[in-house]
Amino acid sequence: MSSFQVPDKHTALLQGEGGSLVIGRDVPLPTLGPGHILVKTAAVALNPCDFKTPAAFPHPGYYNGCDFAGTVVALGSDNIRDGGPWKIGDRIFGAIHGANPSDWDSGSHAEYVKAVSVFSYRIPDWMTFEEAAGLSPCCIATMGVSLFKALELPGTFEEPATKPVDVLIYGGSSSVGSLGIQMVKLLGHRCITTCSPKNFDLVKSYGADEVFDYKSPTCAQDIRKATRNCLKYAVDPFGEVKTMAICTEAIGRAGGRYSALEKFQEDVCDRKTVKRELTMGAIIIGHGLDLGGTYTRPHSPEMRAWGIEWYKSIQRLVDARKFKPHPIRVLKGGFEDMLEGLAMLKRREISAEKLVVSLDPAVSGLTADST
Repeated sequence: MSSFQVPDKHTALLQGEGGSLVIGRDVPLPTLGPGHILVKTAAVALNPCDFKTPAAFPHPGYYNGCDFAGTVVALGSDNIRDGGPWKIGDRIFGAIHGANPSDWDSGSHAEYVKAVSVFSYRIPDWMTFEEAAGLSPCCIATMGVSLFKALELPGTFEEPATKPVDVLIYGGSSSVGSLGIQMVKLLGHRCITTCSPKNFDLVKSYGADEVFDYKSPTCAQDIRKATRNCLKYAVDPFGEVKTMAICTEAIGRAGGRYSALEKFQEDVCDRKTVKRELTMGAIIIGHGLDLGGTYTRPHSPEMRAWGIEWYKSIQRLVDARKFKPHPIRVLKGGFEDMLEGLAMLKRREISAEKLVVSLDPAVSGLTADST
């Protein structure tokens, strides 16, 4: 068994005043509870929620960030999972609820991460830390909750649907969009998506059946025509006025379900036959959310049980190389590049790429065969 020298303190990206983010030095390591494992971080992925959550729910001094990849260096109690417990030295990746008001040291943008044993994935030998983080487990969880809980799509990865339906994944060239396309296809359905014409070939490479220019003034009407006025399912990663309008107008005459991954304006759509829902991937662990208003969700043992099975299913797909990774751009400037990368996302300078920050030059990029 490998051994690691674990310090008492480390560096972490913390919430500052007014929703800002600051680099914290000599921060106490996260405290492990039952079912937790401590991970030495090798790479993290950046998501829009990493700057939006602190701004919306500021808690100065709290950790930040969701996606990570690294090496297990310490184990909490009750380290139980199917496939055997984690061991010191295991290479894993996963997502945690960063900027969590009820768990101050939960966050991936740190040298050491407190991960949840049953909600972590094993990194295959052929995959690098950067590639693993770039799969964005945060997006995997969110899209899973969206497709299976909000939309209630028929079929499973193990037993795909025998009667395919059309599913709209808005923004297919985003990292969550490309994952959504692949999941829809693995479930046996037809995938409709939107993006800029320059990214049409990219989204088609992920399996999109039809692609539409989101800037076209007839985008919604074109989708409705292509789906024979029968579209029932739509996922909107952005929840903006324009994106919601396109998605809900594209849904056919009989109505359907709309899942937004960001808070949306209810008055954008007045169609009573369209069921609208705000989807949050963080609920997958079943502990509930107490963020106030539309962001509050109850504790749910049923969701936790489903989430554990979802992670097992995704692990099998990852091991079988069923997911094509989103194009990643690796930043190697550590915590300074985390701040710059999040600023780039906020300025909307990133298109058709996933930003990944490498943290540990000594291990980042190494596979199990090369260690």
